[in-house]
Amino acid sequence: QVQLVESGGGLVQPGGSLRLSCAVSGRSLSISTMGWHRQAQGKQRELVAGITSGGITNYADSVKGRFTISRDNAKNTVSLQMSSLKPEDTAVYYCRVTRLGYDYWGQGTQVSVSS
Repeated sequence: QVQLVESGGGLVQPGGSLRLSCAVSGRSLSISTMGWHRQAQGKQRELVAGITSGGITNYADSVKGRFTISRDNAKNTVSLQMSSLKPEDTAVYYCRVTRLGYDYWGQGTQVSVSS
């Protein structure tokens, strides 16, 4: 019953910015942990950023200072603001919501950073 619909993603030049959004339907996010993950071609999926129900955030070292995760419980959305993008940020990005011990995933959206 929980569905995640992502928007954003695309092709951007190095140094540019991009904002990913994820709309969650089904239940309130108030007790959920939310995050963004990415998987580059031939690489393991990794956690990019996470945010708890209390608003505590954590980031992968590779994106600290460049990415910002936020949530809006009233709108049931989680977003990832990406700036100073690098070619190594190229990957499929996935929205994730964890509720009652179960992980829900978005379909993924491609982010490509290239000149």
